Amino acid sequence: MAQDTQRKLAVLIDADNTSPAIIEGLLAEIATYGVASVKRIYGDWTNPHLKGWKEVLLEHAIQPIQQFGYTVGKNATDSAMIIDAMDLLYAGGLDGFCLVSSDSDFTRLATRLREAGNLVVGFGAMKTPKPFVGACDRFVFTEILRKETQGKPARGAAKGAGKEEPKDEAKPAATAILKQDSRLVTLLRDAVEDSADDTGWVSLRILGQNVANRSPEFDPRNYGFRKLGDLVKATKLFEIDERPSKDNPSGTIYVRDKRKKG
Repeated sequence: MAQDTQRKLAVLIDADNTSPAIIEGLLAEIATYGVASVKRIYGDWTNPHLKGWKEVLLEHAIQPIQQFGYTVGKNATDSAMIIDAMDLLYAGGLDGFCLVSSDSDFTRLATRLREAGNLVVGFGAMKTPKPFVGACDRFVFTEILRKETQGKPARGAAKGAGKEEPKDEAKPAATAILKQDSRLVTLLRDAVEDSADDTGWVSLRILGQNVANRSPEFDPRNYGFRKLGDLVKATKLFEIDERPSKDNPSGTIYVRDKRKKG
């Protein structure tokens, strides 16, 4: 997906479903999509379990929105966040929304914002229900945003499963493990086939756009790789060709399914 770092974004955080430990990684990730013009976080700030947010909010200029829990079993925080999002949508002046929650209640909101032509980037744990993930243009698992942890090489990440594991740095998944991940293999091969020219080759940039369109939650970091090209190479299922060009002297990477060779 092409990214425009000049987009004006609203960042709306569900404090009940988000840890303050991700905030620095979250804001750094959001900066790759645009400028966080609005930063709000929703919760019942009289609840002791949210006290860990106080210092984080001050440091990063995030506006806390108070929402009392009026009824047991009903999430008033979600309702307040949805109402605010719609108010911001109708006020105009924004290009996209970053919805930070692992709650499926925001599925319809994400769909409505996209229908209005806004970019919607979701952030949530790997347990986030698939409907919410699929309703976003892009979805980033928050496990990979923590400083002190990295998600496991996510053989089940795309299915919404997985737990965090403390590591000094992400450990790339082995080639054998990647090849056994049928969902990953199918995703990459289908994306290459649909995007390739008559000779079977496709640029890595176009491949990345196709993959993102097919699977909003796909991220090479879920498998321990910082870049898509590194992941594709590690599978050893594709030919790699680096071609120099005027626009990119260091070379443009092209990919072809090895089954097409010859």
